[in-house]
Amino acid sequence: MDDATRIELEAAAFRALRHHLMEKRPEVQNIDLMNLAGFCRNCLSRWYQEAANERGLTMTKDEAREIFYGMPYDDWRAAQQTEASPEKQQAFEKAFRENVGEKR
Repeated sequence: MDDATRIELEAAAFRALRHHLMEKRPEVQNIDLMNLAGFCRNCLSRWYQEAANERGLTMTKDEAREIFYGMPYDDWRAAQQTEASPEKQQAFEKAFRENVGEKR
């Protein structure tokens, strides 16, 4: 497989993952994704931002989130995010440290 085809397939897989998380399963909470899988929608938007920045494209965290979420992040949170239990929040702190690092 040539590099261009591989990149196209990887991009298609990313778009399918984004569509699944945003359209098919928006009720799945980011905190649950992070606690179970070690990443969430915010991680995906951060990876998008980091890829842009590595290529010399200036992109802020908020800009990357709006691209990924298709709307300002605060709008997504208001529409989709529910209150997390103290147990989930504690698990999140651990998962975040292990998978992302210290809070920024």
